[in-house]
Amino acid sequence: MHDILSLDSYPLDRPGSAEWQALVAQAQADLAATGMFNLEGFFRPAAVAALATSLAPKFAQEAYTHARRHNIYFRKSIDALPADHPALVEVETRNQTLCADQLDGPLSRLYHWPAFATFLAATMGKEALHPMADPLAAVNAMAYRAGEGLNWHFDRSEFTTTLLLQAPKAGGLFEYRTDLRSETDPNYEGVARLLRGQDPQMQTMQVTPGTLNVFRGKHTAHRVTPVEGDRPRMIAVFSYFDRPGVRFTAEEQRGFYGRAA
Repeated sequence: MHDILSLDSYPLDRPGSAEWQALVAQAQADLAATGMFNLEGFFRPAAVAALATSLAPKFAQEAYTHARRHNIYFRKSIDALPADHPALVEVETRNQTLCADQLDGPLSRLYHWPAFATFLAATMGKEALHPMADPLAAVNAMAYRAGEGLNWHFDRSEFTTTLLLQAPKAGGLFEYRTDLRSETDPNYEGVARLLRGQDPQMQTMQVTPGTLNVFRGKHTAHRVTPVEGDRPRMIAVFSYFDRPGVRFTAEEQRGFYGRAA
């Protein structure tokens, strides 16, 4: 993995070592303080540039265009809210997606490297993490072209693990509002304020290519603003679970990828 990862800076290949434990401790501290941690330069610059170049024609020829209108909850309705409540306003998400069975290269190598899952599990305080059994959803690469973006939402999973492969010339910014809701308080009025652009606690983060980001998005609303210019934003998403054998239903696969495995 030394050819693609900066293992001198991020010793994932030495689990249990003092350096590994210090990295895990820092990641845990960042998660507790901000709801995320970033490993800048995790993927070597030359390797991430080569990967983005190799994926460009695949996005042009093979990608599925995922486009949908949705509310921040990805649900048709919320029992506690009337249909016209401002927290349920619809937004649009659009991107190009490559599935796991189209990514036989560095992303697949990293995803199936046991030391990667071991490190992520340690940062999240979990006993173990397991790759998905889903041949489409396990690892995805997504491209956002001019005018495309990932709109406001909460994640269904507790953590999201991504790797930025290419930054656009402009736009494509990661915006988030930490702990907008909680297990006991849905904060519907706060959600409505965010959607109206009236939340002063919303933050913006610019990420450099090669950065690994682990994000706790179940209660933190977030989006990627529309890309501007002719260079797409490319990102990889790695999906692990705390139990083996997880896969999407055929209906879910068709919804996300336009096909079932």
